[in-house]
Amino acid sequence: MKPPEGALTALLEGRHDDPFSLLGVFGGPDGTFARAWIPGAEQVEAHDLGGGSLGALTRIDGRGLFEGAIDGTPQPVRYKAQGGGAEWSVTDPYSFGPVLGPVDDVLMAEGTHMRLYDKMGAHLIDHEGASGVHFAVWAPNARRVAVVGDFNDWDGRRHTMRRRGDVGVWEIFVPDIGEGKGYKFEIVGPDGTVQPLKADPFAFASELRPATASRTTLPATHVWGDDEHRKHWASVDPRRVPMSIYEVHAGSWDRDENDWFLTWDALADRLIPYVVDMGFTHIEFMPISEHPYDPSWGYQATGLYAPSARFGDHEGFARFVDGAHRAGIGVLLDWVPAHFPTDVFGLAKFDGTALYEHEDPRLGFHPDWNTAIYNFGRREVESFLVNNALFWPERYHVDGLRVDAVASMLYRDYSRKAGEWIPNESGGRENWEAVEFLRAMNKAVYREHPGVFTIAEESTSWPGVSRPAHEDGLGFGFKWNMGWMHDTLQYFAREPVHRQHHHAEITFGLVYAFDENFVLPLSHDEVVHGKGSLLTKMAGDDWQQFANLRSYYAFMWGYPGKKLLFMGQEFAQRREWSEARALDWDLCGSAAHEGVRKLVRDLNRVYREHPALHARDCEGEGFDWLIGDDAANSVFAWVRKAPGAKPVVVIANLTPVARAPYRVPMPHDGRWCEIINSDALAYWGSGCGNLGWVEAKDGAAWVTLPPLATIMLEFEG
Repeated sequence: MKPPEGALTALLEGRHDDPFSLLGVFGGPDGTFARAWIPGAEQVEAHDLGGGSLGALTRIDGRGLFEGAIDGTPQPVRYKAQGGGAEWSVTDPYSFGPVLGPVDDVLMAEGTHMRLYDKMGAHLIDHEGASGVHFAVWAPNARRVAVVGDFNDWDGRRHTMRRRGDVGVWEIFVPDIGEGKGYKFEIVGPDGTVQPLKADPFAFASELRPATASRTTLPATHVWGDDEHRKHWASVDPRRVPMSIYEVHAGSWDRDENDWFLTWDALADRLIPYVVDMGFTHIEFMPISEHPYDPSWGYQATGLYAPSARFGDHEGFARFVDGAHRAGIGVLLDWVPAHFPTDVFGLAKFDGTALYEHEDPRLGFHPDWNTAIYNFGRREVESFLVNNALFWPERYHVDGLRVDAVASMLYRDYSRKAGEWIPNESGGRENWEAVEFLRAMNKAVYREHPGVFTIAEESTSWPGVSRPAHEDGLGFGFKWNMGWMHDTLQYFAREPVHRQHHHAEITFGLVYAFDENFVLPLSHDEVVHGKGSLLTKMAGDDWQQFANLRSYYAFMWGYPGKKLLFMGQEFAQRREWSEARALDWDLCGSAAHEGVRKLVRDLNRVYREHPALHARDCEGEGFDWLIGDDAANSVFAWVRKAPGAKPVVVIANLTPVARAPYRVPMPHDGRWCEIINSDALAYWGSGCGNLGWVEAKDGAAWVTLPPLATIMLEFEG
């Protein structure tokens, strides 16, 4: 049993890469032999896990190394140690067998393991008769990996891990530790350099910033009550149902009395009833995964599997989602697979090599955000990200993922000058590895989680973003319509006298409105970095700005496509949004601001209750122009329709001149009821309107068009 010369010295100095070959319990022709390293001990006696004595070991090194023959067959052992006048017991982690099996090895090597989050990271389990935590981490180029934490004084010599063959995964079962323990991995790179301590890529919880350790957690205990919600969404085509999304930054929607983040439970008590009252169908959270820097808004995540500690217990997020579902509200997450920050405790140079990223900065560094770009062509990296996309619907029942910065993934020359990027094998700019990753991710999500959908933030003309992957599309369910957002905001910022010369900024969007399944986004990106709020973007004096904004919202809710509005814009927040403070809720005491909020609430109700406005959001058969060429008056009119639904005519007069009477071609003769008027007195408008209805004869109706307003008329017959 004598180890190779120098091996024990390397072990005690923390240089040995396979302590399982030296420590633990071994069978042999002469019986069972044990060797243990217990610093500070002077005497050690081995016991089985039931407490029965197996015999004493002999100290062979003053630094705490013991060995000797013990009774019985090889089995997990617990040592009773004495030293310095103290007694303690320690269960030997090196006396336990591996937790991962050969099937895991094969699937990990193939990159086809679809439940990596059940195997990697830190899991509280019972193993071979003991309770403890199983740690596993991928570090294929490391010479040595150890788990360090609260339980071993952050000493990298104490729990060096077992390397699993050729898959590059290291694992160890550490008995007798439980939840709430801080831990990281100590990794020695291929050149022998000890890396900065690394947080767990699969950590399910982390310390509150600025601390950066991962934390052990109990298995999920929340009892879900959202079966009906999930069954409903699995049974419908999301393109043909109302979808009005309220985008939220969890850290600044509101704050507590100490100006600190609301916990998930406190946020649920305030946010969910508010969203229900406002009539939105979904809450979309900006990234809630763990991130070190508040002003990144979560888009530079260091813990993709961990809900941020800013908002309390990770189980609180499960309670929030369940509560939202029980109230009929879906929950979407912003998800960021495009890049990651280079903080030394994160994924960058994880095992001393460019493991998750590319070595060449022309492929692996993002100049806009000073971040690293994932190596999408590496099967283990693709598997890590695909598993994360599956994790959130599985563990936390989220209803969908809005994938950030897709355009930056699709093009190798994104935001780069000539010479700063490497063409693909065909000499082109397309990043085909990223394309294949996105297709694989979308196929996995739609296969494993019926009812869950994905949305791409993609700002280019890449074809087929929301076409199924098996039809050579990227496989997303929806795509943000960035062109619509840009053109319409530019139009509404113009003084009305000039709008007649820019009529196409409104009409052009209908040329491509049904090329993809679009979401119309008025997101956080439009109200930061000096852009002001949506209200302050509008042209004119204060009254006109409010009128323009109300008209814009009614225009948007009548336009084909799903809706997304960033928090605070529903009551016309004046100040630009900042992640460092709560929204200006006191503005709702103003009739002007409260009028906008009431309008948004009514728009959501009308959109939800009138199928013509949502059932063909993504299909051309649901839209026809009625007036698209009256540039001189800046008037637009169209009809929204769907099989079996009463048609709705949308008319926008985007000058401050009321037009009465104004002739509008109508699809049907008969009575048309006014169901929305953005100029109504209840919304702080002038009250100009049609007294509830108009009559269409001979294919047209004479309509009163309020100033800077959008109205909706539903056919009654």
